[in-house]
Amino acid sequence: MSEFLTQWQEAAHTTLGLFWMAFWAFALGYLISSMIQVFVTKERMQKSMGKAGPKSVALGTFFGFISSSCSFAALSTTRALFVKGAGLVPSLAFMLASTNLVVELGIIISIFLGWQFVVGEYVGGILLILAVWLLVKLTCKKELEEKAQSHAKKAEGGDSQANSKEKGWKDKIMSKAGWHQVASRYTMEWKMVWKDVTIGFTVAGIIAVFVPTEFFQSLFIGAGQESNSFLQILAQTIVGPVAAFFTFIGSMGNIPLAAVLFGQGVSFAGVMAFIFSDLVVFPVLRIQAQYYGWKMAIYILIVFLCALVGVSLVMHYGLDLLGHLPDASGFQSMTDREFFNIDYAFFLNVAFLTLTGAFIFWHYSKKEKSTSGSKSLGDWVLLTLSIIAYVWLAIGIAVLPFL
Repeated sequence: MSEFLTQWQEAAHTTLGLFWMAFWAFALGYLISSMIQVFVTKERMQKSMGKAGPKSVALGTFFGFISSSCSFAALSTTRALFVKGAGLVPSLAFMLASTNLVVELGIIISIFLGWQFVVGEYVGGILLILAVWLLVKLTCKKELEEKAQSHAKKAEGGDSQANSKEKGWKDKIMSKAGWHQVASRYTMEWKMVWKDVTIGFTVAGIIAVFVPTEFFQSLFIGAGQESNSFLQILAQTIVGPVAAFFTFIGSMGNIPLAAVLFGQGVSFAGVMAFIFSDLVVFPVLRIQAQYYGWKMAIYILIVFLCALVGVSLVMHYGLDLLGHLPDASGFQSMTDREFFNIDYAFFLNVAFLTLTGAFIFWHYSKKEKSTSGSKSLGDWVLLTLSIIAYVWLAIGIAVLPFL
């Protein structure tokens, strides 16, 4: 029993340490993302994106890159663009870019996994969009796209009505109201992801301490070996998305879990497939079905799965060919890291904690009508799991050390 309590305490300490490592990067990324989202209007995006074509796909990718990293926010914006007349491929390009090519995700990956995974995320993200474009062009019937667009218009209802003309970015950047929008957008970014981040980091701490290496070796065939055959790499690349499918964790919450997997000897391809799988999890499938109907939702799921498995393998063997495939043998375990040092991260965290507190206060000091609406079953599940996670952490940090 005493061993279990000691591990509980260590898991809670690891979770808080991982988040302390990453907080400034989250905050910096969300600040940049919020500024871009406020100063680059959605109206401009909708006018620029047309039907499928190189220019439209490139614009969809660019607008996704400067957008939010929250998977669920990406789904909503993608539907809005699709309803407004953007083609299926540019819309999917926006969705993939907004969850794989955003600034904050690259920063978090560099902290936990290293530069090779950053390259894998950005280069692989572009290859993922190109692969999806090719697969959709070869397999998607026009009738399916038209039915999905019609279903999306019905699902959006009154929200698809045109809004009043927005101010230009120059007017916004010079006004107090524009910066209040940035503060509100920044607050909403955290509001959208705090449950995913809480659960993701808590689960990462628990897995890092409690789950033995043998489990990963049995789940990911060949994990921990010095070298793997192609079939073992392929199997790990398929298991990654399957494992991710049954989670409720978004792209940002996946990264500490991915670091744990890599530390346990899962291949580069298997880890990249797991990271890419934030859009093939069950809650996303359910929302896609509500937006476009089950037929299109399952079609998108299959296309994404095929694309991400293929791209993960290409990135794995591409880096291997160049001699830059990362080696897990020298990777520092999550539980062995020192988290709470007085270094650059400490001062950045203090600065961004101050900024975050000021932005949240400014946002809620303005009496604005809430538009959050009713919570779905998935939201309630995430909220419940988050509360359980906080209780687990509170006991591990504040109670167990004094027993």
